[in-house]
Amino acid sequence: MAAAHGSTRPGPGSTRPAPGVARLDPVIDGQDVPSRDTARLTGVDGAPLAEVGLAPRLLAQAAVNRIRRSADGSVPDAGVFAAAGDLFATATLDGESPQEYRRRVALATGSAHGTIDRAVAGIRAALNQTELLNSSELPAPFAAGGYARHWVPRGRVLAAVVPNNHPEPNVTWVRALSLGYSVLVRPGSKDPFTPRRLTAALLRAGLAPHRIAFLPGGHETGEHLIDQADLGIVYGGPDAAARWAGRRDVLVRGPGRSKALVDAAAAARLPDRLADWIADDGGVRCNNISAVLTSGPVDELADALAERLAALPVHPVTSPEAVLPATGRDDAAALRDHLATLTAQVTDHSARLYPDGPLAEAGDGSTVLRPLVVATDDPFHPLVGTELPFPFVVVAPWRTEHGIAPLRDSLVVSLNGRHTDLAQQLLREPSVRKVTTGPVRPWASRPELPHDGSLAGFLLEPKALVVAT
Repeated sequence: MAAAHGSTRPGPGSTRPAPGVARLDPVIDGQDVPSRDTARLTGVDGAPLAEVGLAPRLLAQAAVNRIRRSADGSVPDAGVFAAAGDLFATATLDGESPQEYRRRVALATGSAHGTIDRAVAGIRAALNQTELLNSSELPAPFAAGGYARHWVPRGRVLAAVVPNNHPEPNVTWVRALSLGYSVLVRPGSKDPFTPRRLTAALLRAGLAPHRIAFLPGGHETGEHLIDQADLGIVYGGPDAAARWAGRRDVLVRGPGRSKALVDAAAAARLPDRLADWIADDGGVRCNNISAVLTSGPVDELADALAERLAALPVHPVTSPEAVLPATGRDDAAALRDHLATLTAQVTDHSARLYPDGPLAEAGDGSTVLRPLVVATDDPFHPLVGTELPFPFVVVAPWRTEHGIAPLRDSLVVSLNGRHTDLAQQLLREPSVRKVTTGPVRPWASRPELPHDGSLAGFLLEPKALVVAT
């Protein structure tokens, strides 16, 4: 579900950034490794944010070799992760304050200030309960009469290709460290700040330097790291999901395509809640609703959603009042053309509310992406389930004879009204990862519940230990 905001372009090869511009180099064995291959990261307001040192193939391979030589499968003390979570949220790390970190990520990714605040809180909370998160995903321990089952790592080295759209998915590779892996991290091109700050926090908290390498680079760097590691985790859009879907050694976290199914009575009660499910955190998460199917009037529901979502204010992403994402002017021009093509296929219920179109100037050089609601009379229309990097939803009809077919291929399906009886069918559908019923936010959860399968179940495998008695 990765969104591409901001911009990067090759730098001049200098290892000295301009005043006020961050410099992020690869980190191997706890040390910055200056690189002459750089990418310049520009914020959505057009101002330079950072020069990112890229790891060329030889440097990436050197990091793999060092990591593998030292990987022993040992598990760091849980206190390391709790301390790292607190440091990540509150400390100045490598000269970067928590406030400056938030500002940089908002401008680099186009995510609103509040989205980053909540992500920081979520990362801190997850790192403070890594043991609970890991144990909750595994069966109860078994030991009896000299026979015991142990869950142990399937490998020693994990490569993680992390996304740009939201900081919280970085928790997955930190949890891999807590399960005994050494980790190679290839950050997203728009958000190298979050994994770099997490690396600094972990090292300061006492993680052994040889357990982690921070290796910025392009797609070829990520592919090389995954091929060299024992296991890999990849975040990305449909192309990435298709590229890695056949690999048993790669866990793919792709598009969410989360959906809601509501009947006519529920639709009349739910527009405010549905608008929240669509637009919370700027609509950039994989569990934001991107399609609403209804057995009630489609156009009536689409109009109600469009009106509520159009009321969301336009602010620069660094403003505390910001709730919508933004992009740079060049990307906005391309997106405007794309949206014109997209809405020509369906009925645009937001058009009457935006005389100048859904893209709005924020006043700081960035362009805010306002919510877009469209409708179709076909629940199997190709746009149903389409994700865009801002609040976007397709409203479509559903009839009893359709069954669960239009709801397949969803991270979350939210059932409301009389359609909650479909819950058990959807739980047995392999392409649906989670089901909620009633007025429950799609991302409502607790540590004992999987978000998208079991991370611990992917990273670990059961082995038997038999001891003579």
